[in-house]
Amino acid sequence: MKRVAILLLAATLWGGPALADAPRFSNLFSDHAVLQRGEPVRLWGRSDPATALTVEIGAQWLTTTSDAQGRWSVMTEPMSAGGPYSLSVSGGRSRTVLNDIMVGEVWFCSGQSNMGLSLADATNAGNEIRDSENPFLRFTDIGRDTAARPLDEAKRVSGWTLVGPATAGPASAVCYYMAKELQERLGVAVGFITSTWGGTQTQAWIGEAGLRSLKTYDDALERLAVYAGDSRAGEALQASYFEDWWRAHEPDADAKAKWATLRFDDSGWKTVRPTKVWERIGDPELASFNGAVWYRIAFILTKAQAESATHIALGFVDDSDTTFVNGVRVGGVEGRTTRRSYPLPKGALTAGRNVVAVRVLDSGGSGGPYDTNDQRFLTLADGSKVPLPEDWRYRVSATLDALGGVPVTPWDAAKGTGSLYNGMVAPVASYTVKGIAWYQGEANIYDPAAFGRLLPALIDQWRAAFGKADLPFLVVQLPSYGPVSDQTRASKTAELREHQRRTAVALSHVGLTPIIDIGDRYDIHPGQKAVVGRRLALTARRVAYGEEVAQSPSPMGGSRLGDNLIVRFSDVANGLRTYSSDTAIGFEVCDADRSCRYAAAIANGDSVTLSGANRPEVRFVRYAWAESPVVNLFNSEDLPVGPFEIGVE
Repeated sequence: MKRVAILLLAATLWGGPALADAPRFSNLFSDHAVLQRGEPVRLWGRSDPATALTVEIGAQWLTTTSDAQGRWSVMTEPMSAGGPYSLSVSGGRSRTVLNDIMVGEVWFCSGQSNMGLSLADATNAGNEIRDSENPFLRFTDIGRDTAARPLDEAKRVSGWTLVGPATAGPASAVCYYMAKELQERLGVAVGFITSTWGGTQTQAWIGEAGLRSLKTYDDALERLAVYAGDSRAGEALQASYFEDWWRAHEPDADAKAKWATLRFDDSGWKTVRPTKVWERIGDPELASFNGAVWYRIAFILTKAQAESATHIALGFVDDSDTTFVNGVRVGGVEGRTTRRSYPLPKGALTAGRNVVAVRVLDSGGSGGPYDTNDQRFLTLADGSKVPLPEDWRYRVSATLDALGGVPVTPWDAAKGTGSLYNGMVAPVASYTVKGIAWYQGEANIYDPAAFGRLLPALIDQWRAAFGKADLPFLVVQLPSYGPVSDQTRASKTAELREHQRRTAVALSHVGLTPIIDIGDRYDIHPGQKAVVGRRLALTARRVAYGEEVAQSPSPMGGSRLGDNLIVRFSDVANGLRTYSSDTAIGFEVCDADRSCRYAAAIANGDSVTLSGANRPEVRFVRYAWAESPVVNLFNSEDLPVGPFEIGVE
């Protein structure tokens, strides 16, 4: 946070004793902050308990008294855009002053790595950063953090920063470009608050009330509550839950429990030196595998080594592990970037032959142990290390589908229940904002149906937390990434995109921003963030500011006309058009069982005609239904039709 000026004024001016600690604002406020125009703005912070305080901004003088814990807050009258102002809080003979405060528009941007990707890492970064000087464009960032309970104040906040060549690089590229476009259009100061964490799932960003409404996370929330009160008790409860889950879900679990024991014969297992994720070790069985794989290693210890070993280190494992030594569970961690190190109970190791078994669960993306061998060792009481052998044996246990889900640690950053909401959203929810931009979903593609319930719950719960039932909420529909397809087939990524679209249709003041045309089939982090930001700004202008500006076309419905099917669209501007062809590619017609086939399509005005596709068994029309579809259907404003599935009447 930028340094604030703390002025101790004479007793004759302020009266009363000096405070032990000068009253202060929450760390979300600093020099250069932007406050929301046109609405009452909440200001809050800390002081000595039960202290009379005065808050001043512009012509407004607001009074309050801190509570028994020293917390205070006030609500301003609505303010017009302008500034710079000084913002102060005073009590006793102490005063804290923040300078260069602007009143304008404030947006909260959140999600996973594509929202977090910095301007410096986006396409054309050098030129953009060089020309970025703009004192009316400002940002602050909430540092990564998890919490078992909602925090009143974020642990790490960057402080408000003016955009310029020396400062713009670390800013969220998507949010920067959106805010830049809005600032130019609106002519007022625009501030953006970012709160992002790569690889995180939707449920980690939803608070308890939102998760309770779904009725499927109650057990995890109870374990989280235990952990919040006593972390060791929570960890023990979670370990017991994990083992119960494995016994219930792993096929042939009783037989496989022997895989952890000392005398199990693993001579028929495959051998690997696990220095890279299993997709890259050259085994076709693991080339695109998600699920459970067991690893085993045997080694010889002297009596002295066995008796003095205190810890075992195993390096990185993606995603989670359960580690056994001679059949005894010694630990387990969820998190691909956490190096494993577990304390060894007395008597766990013996003189002679010993076995370590590791059950690894990967819930998506890459998987398995992937560290250098110098990170796998036993630590002895004197601090010395005994390296573990380089070659391990492994065997596939079950696919993710066969397991029927994934056991999750409720306080895990990536997949926990509310862990990121508590640490990175709850502390921001009192800050008055114009709206929210959300770019997330890649980490949830393995269960699109669950995502379809989670996204509306997140929107509803965040709106309640921010205190606005109609708070504008902008959703970025996921772009292309992953394999292309030359035939129709099921696609979980496409299903998730459809849930994003349906959520935007179902909820008021929610806008969808399709970017299917600017993805990268080889890179989950496509670089064209300027286009994403500009399209988000268009969505914001429609949803938050009521402007009749161009949007991506949206399907209105499918109908039958003679031998053809007709799909009509809204927001076509001066009509639909196709690039590089006189036909629109990527359309499918599907029967009730979702057996689908490609359909020839011609765009004309506000509709697309699927020639000869009207057969009685057809119930649905799909468009761009693949991980990386090739698309060429746009409106006259060069905005793409996003992926969709609609019924045919």
